[in-house]
Amino acid sequence: MHHHHFLLIPYPAQGHINPSLQLAKRLINLGARVTLSTTLHMHRRMSDKPSIPGLSFVPFSDGYDDGFTPSADSKYDQYASEYKRRGTEFVTDLVNSAAKEGQQPFTCLIYSFLQNWVTEVARALHLPSVVLWPQPAVLLDIHYLYFHGYGDYIKEKITKEPSSCSLELPGLPPMQPSRDLPSFYLESDSSATFRNSFILSLVEKQIRDLDEQEGKAIVLANTFEALEPDALRAVDDKLEVMPIGPLIPSAFLDDDKDGGGGDSSYGGNIFKRSDDYVEWLDSQAEKSVVYVSFGSFCVLAKKQMEELARALLDSGRPFLWVIRDDKENKKKKEEEEEKEEDEELSCREELELRGKIVSWCSQVEVLSHESLGCFVTHCGWNSTMESLASGVPMVAFPQWLDQNTNAKLIEDVWKTGVRVNGVQGVAVEGGEIKRCLDLVMGSGEKAKEVRENAGKWKRLAREAVKEGGSSEKNLKTFLQHVHDLRPQ
Repeated sequence: MHHHHFLLIPYPAQGHINPSLQLAKRLINLGARVTLSTTLHMHRRMSDKPSIPGLSFVPFSDGYDDGFTPSADSKYDQYASEYKRRGTEFVTDLVNSAAKEGQQPFTCLIYSFLQNWVTEVARALHLPSVVLWPQPAVLLDIHYLYFHGYGDYIKEKITKEPSSCSLELPGLPPMQPSRDLPSFYLESDSSATFRNSFILSLVEKQIRDLDEQEGKAIVLANTFEALEPDALRAVDDKLEVMPIGPLIPSAFLDDDKDGGGGDSSYGGNIFKRSDDYVEWLDSQAEKSVVYVSFGSFCVLAKKQMEELARALLDSGRPFLWVIRDDKENKKKKEEEEEKEEDEELSCREELELRGKIVSWCSQVEVLSHESLGCFVTHCGWNSTMESLASGVPMVAFPQWLDQNTNAKLIEDVWKTGVRVNGVQGVAVEGGEIKRCLDLVMGSGEKAKEVRENAGKWKRLAREAVKEGGSSEKNLKTFLQHVHDLRPQ
């Protein structure tokens, strides 16, 4: 199996690159070589790229070397078109040159979701390609079923929309359409109509690409067997979904290390360096800290920030709050809300007396700290998996895309947290946020249930990636499959 050479192409976003690097590590540990290729902009943002035998980085220009931040929905398709054109040329040249120049030729292309052009390149080069699915298997099932006979049924349920309306899909938990489906299926926000339809068109292309592969298409999924046993088999007559997660650094899945030390080459996040937040966490009582982070992309409106700040102060608990201040997010914020003269939180001084505000932290490092009591999260899939693998209860605060569905799973299926109640487009009130904090951090039956379940999923996540675990076995099976596809 040591003859494998994978070309791994993550979508140029931090949430795709981090798990892709963890997959690269695991493939290398099993004897393969990996070349990771992303855009120049994202490559330059990696401040601490791992230096590991068997791993190389080959960036390419997507035409937006300073980063792409759309100022209007209409520019999404322009960027996607240019990214596809340049990526196709680059990958084609890279694969051909490796074969011609006596280098170890590539044996398989692995690409993360939203990059359907990679499949086209692989077919033209007569190489196998496999998609790395960066969301729960439930989401893959919803998309697949939508484009295979259930589209009209789902649309009808969305249109009806009484609060009691239940969406029933094979192998999946019952869902309330407007609350639990990905945001791009819903067109209630007219300003996002173009974006929603554009994303849905990319999803459709991905599903069609899987259909066109010979035999069952393999999908590598960042989940694990015990977490989604029914969803992993909901469409198994059409797809072979192989759970290989959680794709987070092994140092934070090692019970002996308790989440710290070791494996520094693969740290929790390669896009920034550490701050003094660890020393602050060390000074806090066990399971007392509320950690608040909305990921690398979500930007909360000023009013929502104020409500969240009030909830944190009223809860009386120590908190670590990540408020990003990088240029990209400032630009997004200016686009999503009118510019206000004073964007500073009105209670910033009081907040800094009661908790700690940082512009960045290593999330897996924070989540594995013994002082953590709960995680207020936007429910991005990487954040969800990291929280599950760390055994930290969640307050689910979804914003868009897949986060609604992830929040549903957190609260109703895995029962490791509670979800804030609110209306789309309206700020969730501080009182509602505090209610959720009290539920998961308190001493009542709900808090006990959530903590017990969080501990259960932490144990099962770690078992999955250990030697002989389900995810480790699946990755070996995948390597054998790629080996069998090679010309003899």
